[in-house]
Amino acid sequence: MPASGPTFSRRRLGHRLAALRVAAGVTTQRVEAAGVASKPTLWRIERGRQRVPAATVTALCGLYGVAPAETRALEELAGQTGGRGLWHSYRETAPSWFHLYIDLEAMTRRITCFDDSVVPGELQTPEYAWALWREARPELGDQQIAPHVDLRLRRQQALLGRDRPPRLDVVVGEGVLRRAVGGPKVLAEQIHHLQDLTQRDHVDIRFLPFATGGHPAASGAFRVLEFPENDDPDVVYVELETGSQYLEKPEELAAYRRISATLAARALPIGDYAP
Repeated sequence: MPASGPTFSRRRLGHRLAALRVAAGVTTQRVEAAGVASKPTLWRIERGRQRVPAATVTALCGLYGVAPAETRALEELAGQTGGRGLWHSYRETAPSWFHLYIDLEAMTRRITCFDDSVVPGELQTPEYAWALWREARPELGDQQIAPHVDLRLRRQQALLGRDRPPRLDVVVGEGVLRRAVGGPKVLAEQIHHLQDLTQRDHVDIRFLPFATGGHPAASGAFRVLEFPENDDPDVVYVELETGSQYLEKPEELAAYRRISATLAARALPIGDYAP
């Protein structure tokens, strides 16, 4: 099923407007000087981060010399950018900077992931997820934690339960499999769950042994999200303690793909792991 929804429309429209601007040789300074959009607003538009009024699209297309037929098509696409995302009901649970990721995750055709600290959220058992929240945020009570765990599990169901689920290529550090989140029993069940998941044709989970020494992802966890539509560019997602980064430049994607390939080549199948 093709990707749809406001996030997809915003990204598709922004990508096309950016390409048209570059092709026309129009700088962001010129757009701002023309009174169409400020540089920060144009940055958000071209990266699909905000709703785009049709009037703004009309003005941008006029500035870029876009043909009337394409202008009308882009104006129509702009009308699809103002709706609510798939997970809007969880807007109070997830931090604002995570909302975009949740919508993007729902549209992916492939996720390539590395984590050296914990089992990625897409693969956590309920018990592991609960323990992780309790241990990482001891100031929170179960009533406060419950919506976060519920969101995580619903995302898993949406991701893995699709008619055509995305390809998942995951590498975790060996330390993830030794860190007893929730205690030995919870960890053992989590490892067994990972090994079960690899029985699915679209899931590959590997671990990076301590014996491999240093590795190229020492800076931390990341995800490469790939999308089925050519007009929806791939992105690298890097999560920080109080925010996140979305990297879309070709050289950034190339760098993380090289890192992913190196990690996968050095890692071993999760089925080979023995505590």
